[in-house]
Amino acid sequence: LHSMCSLKKNRIIHAMILAVLLSASCRQRCYTPFDVETRDCRCDSLCKEVGNCCWDFEEISQLWTCSKFRCGEKRLPESHCSCSDDCLEAGDCCTDYSSVCKKENRWADDYCEDITTPKCPAGFTQPPLILFSLDGFRAEYLQTWYKLMPVINKLKTCGTHSKYMRAMYPTKTFPNHYSIVTGLYPETHGIIDNSMYDINLKMSFSLSGNEKNDPRWWQGQPVWLTAMYQGLKAGTFFWPGSDVKVNGSFPNIYEIFNKSISFEQRVFTVLKWLSLPDSERPNFYTIYLEEPDSSGHNFGPVSGGVIEALQNVDQIVGMLMDGLKQRNLHKCVNVIVVADHGMEQTYCEKIEYMTKYLDSVDNLKMYSGPAPRIQTINVPDDYFTFDSEGIIKNLSCRFPHQHFIPYMSHHLPKRFHYAKNIRIDKANLYLDEQWLAGRYKSFRYCGGGNHGYDNEYRSMDAIFIGHGPGLRSRTEVEPFDNIELYNLMCDLLQITPAPNNGSHGSLNNMLKTPFYTPTFPTEISTPSLCPLYTLTPSNSLGCSCNILVNGAIERKSMDVEMFTCVFLVQLTEEQNIPYGRPRVLQNITHCLLFHESYISGYSDDILMPLWNAYTIFKPETTPLPPVISDCLRADPRVFANSSQKCSNYKADLNISYDFLYSPNLVTSGTEHYDGLITSNIVPMYEAFKIIWHHVHNILLPRYAAERNGINIMSGPVFDYDFDGHFDSPEKISEHVNNTAIPIPTHYYIVITSCRNTTKTPLQCEASLDAMSFILPHRPDNSESCPDGKEESQWVEERVWMHTARVRDVELITGLDFYQDRKQPVTEILQLKTCLPEFKPKV
Repeated sequence: LHSMCSLKKNRIIHAMILAVLLSASCRQRCYTPFDVETRDCRCDSLCKEVGNCCWDFEEISQLWTCSKFRCGEKRLPESHCSCSDDCLEAGDCCTDYSSVCKKENRWADDYCEDITTPKCPAGFTQPPLILFSLDGFRAEYLQTWYKLMPVINKLKTCGTHSKYMRAMYPTKTFPNHYSIVTGLYPETHGIIDNSMYDINLKMSFSLSGNEKNDPRWWQGQPVWLTAMYQGLKAGTFFWPGSDVKVNGSFPNIYEIFNKSISFEQRVFTVLKWLSLPDSERPNFYTIYLEEPDSSGHNFGPVSGGVIEALQNVDQIVGMLMDGLKQRNLHKCVNVIVVADHGMEQTYCEKIEYMTKYLDSVDNLKMYSGPAPRIQTINVPDDYFTFDSEGIIKNLSCRFPHQHFIPYMSHHLPKRFHYAKNIRIDKANLYLDEQWLAGRYKSFRYCGGGNHGYDNEYRSMDAIFIGHGPGLRSRTEVEPFDNIELYNLMCDLLQITPAPNNGSHGSLNNMLKTPFYTPTFPTEISTPSLCPLYTLTPSNSLGCSCNILVNGAIERKSMDVEMFTCVFLVQLTEEQNIPYGRPRVLQNITHCLLFHESYISGYSDDILMPLWNAYTIFKPETTPLPPVISDCLRADPRVFANSSQKCSNYKADLNISYDFLYSPNLVTSGTEHYDGLITSNIVPMYEAFKIIWHHVHNILLPRYAAERNGINIMSGPVFDYDFDGHFDSPEKISEHVNNTAIPIPTHYYIVITSCRNTTKTPLQCEASLDAMSFILPHRPDNSESCPDGKEESQWVEERVWMHTARVRDVELITGLDFYQDRKQPVTEILQLKTCLPEFKPKV
């Protein structure tokens, strides 16, 4: 009896407590007028202001989610979203209404499904595209902490992804977001950094100033305008440039950036836009979140703060996917999740101050950080007279272990595409990972994390994930540059892209049904066959070969050897150009010179080869012999007025000839002599020869051994206006100087091998691998500070600093490679747009 009384008493107490809690609860009371007589706490919009909110106000009235307390609630207009019984019909349900109140699966809990065809509600004539940016989401985050991000990890697993997506240099927020939506390099679209000065506009651009809203900063055509120009609609909830009247137009629907707007509000608004009538509903959408970038800056990339931010953005992406599912759009909408760049740990102990290197910094303005630029502090007056070259000289090789390399902008690696814009200051610093640079000790934020570094640093890699009916399922693709996304998005929207820096079709391997089929470009200048006009040329061109005995007889024998190669064209082509000769995409005369061990595409216009091609098979362990000295003879297949002359090179010049194809790569006598001819020489600075000889004597044989043989294409580059594109013969002729021979600005090398290293380059029927380099041709080696160092300590590092895509080589030479390779053009484009990962520092 006593126990029964106690139980009854407890029930009464519990009921009383529940009644008190309910009277002080916001359940069924969200945003109802406050009743002074019956209520002790408030659930209206003024409760926070007066400090009298009920205990569960945040949980029930302020959240963007449903709970068992909210299911079946009365709809109130002030609520962020509804959990009422009729919210599906009204279209204002919280995104988790179906899972919480109807006990259905969340999107992340469903199995992966291969969406073979779009499954869209009535009124959707084509799948919409949502571009979702998670600022500063380093690719490595998803590899390390994927278990903490079930939604993003499911998108990756079920859709298409790459190990990483490469940001453009500098790896900053505004330049890369705008590159993603235009397909243009920062030097082309004009947003070259988050902060910059334009001498023509006489204005400064910064993220905090209003000048960034001036359309004159923003060049190119962002994808929302491309869509609108072709009859589609666009809605952007934040994206750099989307709240600017670019080319005279805003997106159809857009929001002006306001970081105080919650992430939930951004997603929920886009979901509402998807419910607009057909005549108003956008086809293309953007969403931007400033996390995990903010936390990465504050706490560093490896931190609890970043982990918390990653979990938060995963919930927000989950909110989008649940909202799409609730609207029956999860099998209709294509979603692309990207980041603009990665994040690196920085330390206040790792800062290079210019006061350590320069006598005075008072006249300098420095854009400090991981990708510094230096200009005069007195703009516009001293802009053009500022001694940038003097600054670079005074910063070069000052200390044994300085953590930056100073560059004039036109000497930066060509893979950056960061020179041809008036907004890019001439003086630039390239920093080691984790290091910062500034004028003097005034850094406000140096600990935590930062970005802006070389886009080849793995810490700068960004994520790419695609999911939807237009994208392949359970697919991993090779890493790629973010400039390729613009064409991909146009293909998903089935519109024609504006001209851009991407290679259209290179990402077709992501698409279930490619919209665009790429083809090789048509050759502009076809080659002729260089004629053998005599076996005994009367003009020696000032050259001689002292080693020849009875010169006329032996010389005649060797020249007949070259002549007979014409009849063995097929054999030498099979060995030396197994993937076809380069096609020439510029107006320039050239002819083909065949030898047993190499082939040349020789140009009369520049007095040297456009290209040389040869194959190095897996070598024996013995080192290469030296090149025969004091032996160079005129090539009888090239007329004297189309040849370089040994007499062109004066003893007082810091430049002389060297061989484009190194004759010592073969050991047999006649083949060695095939390279000792004037059609194989190019002008080289003495300092550059150190690099060129090390590459040919050491690196190429080693790479051939590692890869079971390699095929080489090499030649000169002329880029005097440093725009990354080949110069015309007319422009080249302006830079002949005192030698009567045009001096190349760079030399390129393209190395191709079989990905399956059990096969030689000639046997390879499967995928190819390529690595290429665009080496600056400079009169000194100050870039590498080589004094007191062995070549092995600096040359290879220098070479790899100037690695490039094959596509970069094509643009800067006017050549097109691999056209005779029996592979789909899409696969060839993927090979051409691949950038080899850095080799470790020597």
